[in-house]
Amino acid sequence: MEPAQLDRPPFTDLDGMTPEIAALAVAMLDRMSGHPEIRRVRHTAWEALRPAPGQRLLDAGCGAGDVARALAAAVGPDGEVVALDRSEVTLTAARERDPDGPIRYVSGDVAALDLPSGGFDGVWCERVLQHVADPGRAVAELVRVTQPGGRVCLIDTDWTSLAFDGVGAALAAAVIDHARGLLPDEADMGRTLRRRLVERGLTGVTAVPVTCYFPDPESAAVVLPMVNPAVPSETWPLPPELRDSWFSRVAAAGERGDFLAVLTIWVVCGTVPT
Repeated sequence: MEPAQLDRPPFTDLDGMTPEIAALAVAMLDRMSGHPEIRRVRHTAWEALRPAPGQRLLDAGCGAGDVARALAAAVGPDGEVVALDRSEVTLTAARERDPDGPIRYVSGDVAALDLPSGGFDGVWCERVLQHVADPGRAVAELVRVTQPGGRVCLIDTDWTSLAFDGVGAALAAAVIDHARGLLPDEADMGRTLRRRLVERGLTGVTAVPVTCYFPDPESAAVVLPMVNPAVPSETWPLPPELRDSWFSRVAAAGERGDFLAVLTIWVVCGTVPT
């Protein structure tokens, strides 16, 4: 069986990249975790999931493990956190950051979880479903492993909401249009999350769109690969003439102080029926 996560979007297949690019990707994940807008998204998700002492939680798509470590602190010594990812690169990074911690790191496919049904009080799944070939199956799996009365919290991007100002409307449109071939097939995943939980029968479903605001290129580059000139051209390829013009305009807008980028990330949470 092919893995559920796709290989086309940038940095999706970290295990298939050179060690240098994989290290760059992990460093970018670390920077992204510290970004104020991503922290704002995660705060919204935290309030929705409501992790508590003694709970057993799953971080499905844990990356370098920063959220898993926060969840472990919340559930305390009487709880448990399982952190799952399909990338051995990110799992290795997560284990290195927490060699003696209480988290159980496991390799796995979010759409085919080798975990018992009803084994968790809650699930956190952040910016993973956009990379999954069958997101419906993945959501079904996340619901399956959550016990009745437990919470499922999904966080994902609506890339179709991406917009720029200060760089010229035609040029921004050209870059966004080119990006459609590089972004995940499920580029609008964020806005579909509420429907997906409602279809699975979850109750009390809440949906919060968090519009991330980037007032300068440096801030945007942490989250948006098309604004980051350090992202290798083989990972985020643009035609040379478009790339040169784009980064020139982005830099100029940054110097003038009128650069703007916005992107909506959705936080959706619901309760598994009893």
